[in-house]
Amino acid sequence: MTPMKEDYLKIIFELGGKSKKISNKQIAMRLNIAAGSVTEMVTKLVEEGLAKHTPYAGISLTEEGIQIAEIMVRKHRMWETFLVEKLNYKLSEVDSDAEVLEHVTSDHLLGSLDKFLGYPTHCPHGGVIPDKEGNYQEDSHTLLADVKEGATVKVDRFIDNHELLNYLDEIDLDIGDRIHVVHHAPFEGPTTVKLLDNESPTDERQISYKAAHYVFVQED
Repeated sequence: MTPMKEDYLKIIFELGGKSKKISNKQIAMRLNIAAGSVTEMVTKLVEEGLAKHTPYAGISLTEEGIQIAEIMVRKHRMWETFLVEKLNYKLSEVDSDAEVLEHVTSDHLLGSLDKFLGYPTHCPHGGVIPDKEGNYQEDSHTLLADVKEGATVKVDRFIDNHELLNYLDEIDLDIGDRIHVVHHAPFEGPTTVKLLDNESPTDERQISYKAAHYVFVQED
């Protein structure tokens, strides 16, 4: 199991591949690479029994793939929590260091870190942290991009991406914000939302097409 394979399993899991089909395009957007470049690794994961691929539908994880992904997600998000809460990292800064640390973390170190942090259940960008027995409440997998116009939702979590987190900080969109989806512009245009809890009831934000595929929401 190479770090690259672990990262792919983690990304597929993060996008909802435990319970639904994920497209190569979604993985490519998360990695910021061409969709064609994902195909080779996806084929390897299927051959090794870590993922299942359905033509024209997408890829999902097998039980073995899910188990590995859960461990990697637990390590990654635990380190993110430590870096933000104990070392005062900005949320947009944590991903690269957590990525390095997760691949060299022993079970003993992870258990000690868990205890030190007070057994956290969620990381700073809203992602669930499985406990040591693998128990957790599944993340929301509803993308802002898929919410119907006119619906009201609450921001639940963000994909762990440095550029995304900087961008969301600039437009002042946070976890827990209640938003009303006003309009999805065609041809990969922005999504216009209205923030409902701000002082100004008409406060609107335009969220780029790509960012709208990185923000997960739940029904308000």
